Amino acid sequence: MKKKQLKCYLYTRVSTSMQVDGYSLDAQRDKLRKYAAYEDMIIAGEYSDEGFSGKNIQGRQDFQRMLNDIQDGKDDVSYVLVFKLSRFGRNAADVLNSLQLMQDFGVNLICVEDGIDSSKDAGKLMISVLSAVAEIERENIRTQTMAGREQKAREGKWNGGFAPYGYKLENGNLVIAEDEVEVIRVIYDRYIHTNEGVAGVAKYLNRNGYVKKLRQNNTIPGFSRDFVKNVLYNPVYMGKIAYGRRRTEKKQGTRNEMHVVEQSEFPVYEGQHEAIISEEDWYLAQEKRKINSFKREKVNNPDHAHILSGILKCPCCGKSMYGNIAKAHSKDKKTRYYYYCKNTVTPTGHECSFRLNIEQTEINKFVAKIISAMVNNPRFVEAIQAKIGTAVDTEDMEKQIAVLQGQLKQAFGTKSRLERQMDTLDINDAHYDRKILDLQRRYDEQYDTIEEIEVQIGELQSQIRSIQQEKISGDNIYRLLLAFDEVYHSATEAEQKEFMKAFIERIEMFPEKRKDGSWIKKIVFNFPVPIDGEEVKELPLETETTVETVCLLGRKIVNDKNVEYAHVDYEPKDAEYLKSAKGSASYREIKKWIKEQHDVSVSNLYIAQVKDKLGFGKRENYNKGADGHRVPNCPAEKEKLILEAFKHFRMI
Repeated sequence: MKKKQLKCYLYTRVSTSMQVDGYSLDAQRDKLRKYAAYEDMIIAGEYSDEGFSGKNIQGRQDFQRMLNDIQDGKDDVSYVLVFKLSRFGRNAADVLNSLQLMQDFGVNLICVEDGIDSSKDAGKLMISVLSAVAEIERENIRTQTMAGREQKAREGKWNGGFAPYGYKLENGNLVIAEDEVEVIRVIYDRYIHTNEGVAGVAKYLNRNGYVKKLRQNNTIPGFSRDFVKNVLYNPVYMGKIAYGRRRTEKKQGTRNEMHVVEQSEFPVYEGQHEAIISEEDWYLAQEKRKINSFKREKVNNPDHAHILSGILKCPCCGKSMYGNIAKAHSKDKKTRYYYYCKNTVTPTGHECSFRLNIEQTEINKFVAKIISAMVNNPRFVEAIQAKIGTAVDTEDMEKQIAVLQGQLKQAFGTKSRLERQMDTLDINDAHYDRKILDLQRRYDEQYDTIEEIEVQIGELQSQIRSIQQEKISGDNIYRLLLAFDEVYHSATEAEQKEFMKAFIERIEMFPEKRKDGSWIKKIVFNFPVPIDGEEVKELPLETETTVETVCLLGRKIVNDKNVEYAHVDYEPKDAEYLKSAKGSASYREIKKWIKEQHDVSVSNLYIAQVKDKLGFGKRENYNKGADGHRVPNCPAEKEKLILEAFKHFRMI
């Protein structure tokens, strides 16, 4: 009787498309097919994974599909043929678990090149031993390499990877890069001596002409908060060498997945390189980072918030002003709140002379009135509505990410190729020890490269998220502005403070209170706002007329002669003064509005007649009509519509 032919699956794998002769997918398939033909086996299916490491089975789709087909009994196979055990897997646990699963369904593994057959006791034992030995050897080599890097750190030498920004490598030693060092010094100086956080320092660098040098390990042109944070966190800048700031650790709950984890504690050694900043400054930066990592609890009146705290800027030193509290007076039992500058030294080293306390209620109301006047302008409303929902352009950054992802894929490919070379290195080679250590060194360098690229991708993604979030925040602010009077005044002080922080970047002050009662010189917004037909981020309030005009536009209290925030006397009989305070609209705008609202046409003559009735100044070429020529009078119904338009444009 003819012996029944056994069925088998072929499985091939390469870590990268760049393969040494003899290990390509085609070469593996050729050997396996010849072996199947020699053993008179029927090939029931072929499975192949290209570009995946054998370190674990995650992501190897064809391998997973093959195991599923075995469990389903799809082709009733008896064997899986692989070229070498390393093609099946390199992790002992994965190899043995996968093999056990196959054997539970009556399928065994044959490693053609290794001469191993798991259907035999000796074969299964050999698989167990080889898998374990290979993994242990790799871990030992990695441990030895890491020990060597730690020893270099102990000696104060740079222990691998790209030089940090501000330094360059010369013969393996860190040397200050003169074209980068200024940025490092500015970062520490701004962070330590101003009230800016890491995001504020990054914004300062980007807005004040500092250019980040593009290097092999950092191709992102702008300064990000992550870049600043990494600079502040790295003790290399005070002349130290750290070891183990980041460690590759196994993800909890997984078998083989790893991730990089920042360490809160790590050894630091005296370096052989020159420091860029002093130890004192480095530790001052760390102390500030600890302080900024949590929010202080309010101890005085938790319902009160210093609405403009941090936004108001001192007119002397330019630093932020903060809230101050005067305890309740014995006479009226009233607690008073002020803004003050707590800085004693200016950025130039001179003493800050501004020691006035500015009453909070007064200036808070004044700023709210300015915003209210802005948002009640119809042109402002139309422009804001047009801005909401517009797209942001992050195409260039997305292209950079695509390039970096290509570099990352290439780095992973190089790492996989080195893995394969280590797997195939002949242990009987006279230079085996030196070759394996050299390969391991190059292998470890790939981790540095991969980490650097991943950090750059992370920074770019962070910048894109920041831009998108800024856009979302801008839209939210714009929507809130459309309902400012209703929403703001019904909000809590804490909510009002959040709004002001989101909308206003800073408020510049006069050194003395002006005659019109104003302290404010200029308001700078976080987002462009439409004013007088232009998109601006700054609103100058340096002329008394401007401030008075803004105050008078706040119609709700325009008749109050004791305006607390500005002390402006409103004189409605003063026509010129009123003219400068009122809104305005052209004849064309008035006619267009009436047509859109009521589908009625009115003439310039009728508009001029209504203006004349109200005492508006006549135009230079006002058409009075020829002598003896009868001029039609504006009908009552159209006069009513024109008056409605005047009110809409706040002309009356």
